[in-house]
Amino acid sequence: MFEELKNYVRSHGQEQLIKYWQELGDNERAKLAGEIRKLDLAEMNETFQRANDTSKLISEKLDEDLKPIPQTHYEAVPDLTDDKIKEYESIGLEEISKGNVGVLLLAGGQATRLGFGHPKGMYDVGLPSHKTLFQIQAERILRLQTLAEEKTGKAGNITWYIMTSEHTKSPTAKYFKDHGYFGLNEGNIVYFEQGTLPCFDFEGKIILDEKFHIASAPDGNGGLYRALKTQGILDDIKKRGIQHLHGHSVDNILTKVADPVFIGYCKSKNADCAAKVVQKSSPSEAVGVVCRVNGHYKVVEYSELTDEAAVRRNPDGRLTFSAGNICNHYFSADFLHKIADFERKLKLHVAKKKIPYINEDGVKVKPSEPNGIKMEKFIFDVFEFAENFICLEVARDVEFSALKNADAAKKDCPSTAREDLLRLHRKYIRQAGGEISDDVDVEISPLLSYGGENLKELVENEVFAISPFHLHAIHETNGYQNGYKNGNH
Repeated sequence: MFEELKNYVRSHGQEQLIKYWQELGDNERAKLAGEIRKLDLAEMNETFQRANDTSKLISEKLDEDLKPIPQTHYEAVPDLTDDKIKEYESIGLEEISKGNVGVLLLAGGQATRLGFGHPKGMYDVGLPSHKTLFQIQAERILRLQTLAEEKTGKAGNITWYIMTSEHTKSPTAKYFKDHGYFGLNEGNIVYFEQGTLPCFDFEGKIILDEKFHIASAPDGNGGLYRALKTQGILDDIKKRGIQHLHGHSVDNILTKVADPVFIGYCKSKNADCAAKVVQKSSPSEAVGVVCRVNGHYKVVEYSELTDEAAVRRNPDGRLTFSAGNICNHYFSADFLHKIADFERKLKLHVAKKKIPYINEDGVKVKPSEPNGIKMEKFIFDVFEFAENFICLEVARDVEFSALKNADAAKKDCPSTAREDLLRLHRKYIRQAGGEISDDVDVEISPLLSYGGENLKELVENEVFAISPFHLHAIHETNGYQNGYKNGNH
């Protein structure tokens, strides 16, 4: 067994992986051998080379090859007529009622920056209801299914595909089970796990972080495509007859999950891939922009834009490159099946990191300077393979508030996520004829209203003065017989 393993690693220049073999016990040898055999070392060496080549290309500044999204491939919800929005929404609700819609949730994060140590979807930002990100999104799916049935008379299910990491899969599944799947059908929630890639030193040698264990890291949200194929999700999508997939990250508290307007827009335009975007708030906002490079649709990171491109404006004063990427995408099922064949062509993004390693003396070292690279794929790097790619601009205050940092950062943190959601709900109350001041916090349950609908009868001419407050559906909590519930419970 050892001779075979030795020949395998040597033939691919990775013999350092078995350097400590003689010092290992039987269990440790079995563990290491298993990890090595799981790796296609020829592919890993090619991956390292490709990652280095990609990083060199990315570092070259973009110039006249950079173009904004053409208007023929771009619509903005704030500029659409009510009739057009209803048209798209009706198409989307019809697809939901037929069971044609699925959601791809990127939920592998452990919320380490939040100091949480659990799957990020289990985080409670401190709303009056204390609902977590997972619960809010589950209830949006439930409400949409109800809206679709009311619209069409047909009951259809949205299938929720939740991509976890190695560390979050088990606690995520347990969390949903412990909470009764938040009222969803258990059979319509499918968990799958994103992959990992080994860490390399700068010379292309795979790093050991224990004498019997290979250092590895998650392969990024672009690992979605390989995981869909290797874990049977593409087969499940086909078996269920799903045609439209809405993919997004778990950490945007304002995400309109399975948004029927987005689904309807994409179906009506026969898109195979699409992105929701928000207008950049300023030229210096550190957000990637969706644009065309050499005729292909891509996301160009803020750091890759030249200063001239970042500040360039159209005659109407709008930034030329204003389509801010928010990790919120549409895929046709056919496109995802096609991408499975292109997956190895996806770019690899390199991050130089301080990676613990076993030194020459067999001692584990935590370096003070970057000593190797972690590689990851990005979900948006499939855009260039799309035959009909389109964009839908949405209002930031309605659809985007990310949860990335602890409150000390004062940006993209629990406090901003909570306030952004409560501010949106105040807006919904005012639009429905209620009266509320900016210092009153009223949370509207997704089971009552997905996007501001169904509120008029409840709030018109009402004055909201108690804070915090939870406005919810009658059946939602234990025995409450009206639409209100004080948040202090």
